Amino acid sequence: MDFLRNLGDIGLFIHAMIDAIIFPIPALFSQLSLSALSPDRAIWLATIGFVGCLIGTPIGYGIGKVSGNLVLTKIMKKKWYDSATALFTKHGEAAILVGAFTPIPFKIFTILSGCMSYPLWKLLSYAAIGRAVKFYTVGVLFYVYGRAAENMVDSVLTIILLSVGALIGGVWLTVRFIKNRRKKRSEVPVVQGSKDSIDVTAGEE
Repeated sequence: MDFLRNLGDIGLFIHAMIDAIIFPIPALFSQLSLSALSPDRAIWLATIGFVGCLIGTPIGYGIGKVSGNLVLTKIMKKKWYDSATALFTKHGEAAILVGAFTPIPFKIFTILSGCMSYPLWKLLSYAAIGRAVKFYTVGVLFYVYGRAAENMVDSVLTIILLSVGALIGGVWLTVRFIKNRRKKRSEVPVVQGSKDSIDVTAGEE
């Protein structure tokens, strides 16, 4: 961590990139340290972290494709791995969105996506949304409040991330619900139509 911090912007970029691959410590810590030193550059630092994460995401995905199960079982407890797999299988999109901007190590979702052959473009899309919220929330706080934001980040970030997570989760569930209802409605007329045509034919005979 000290080595990465001493590298400044480049260190944050590297940290954000490997955070999406295998590094155990979230890039948020590097972002906080550098933003506290230069609050006027906080938005720029958030952009560096965001871009680094997006570049690292397909690399983590590739690791998952090649040997994901082996890697995940090494860095996670078995019960966590089983729970994450079950959650991802049932709610892939929601799992990625939540994982992208919560304290859950994001590398778990990038590697697991590769393991389960989840579409890479979807992973990148949802990762972009979630990671943008996380990096830019911190960036805006430091840019607006300066070093005073250091004492606000934990509480404000938690509230904002949980609120956004609830909002995204609600939208996702609503969309799924609407799609399922439309699908059921489109299937019903086909069945009824077939029955009516049989009855009409029988009556004519």
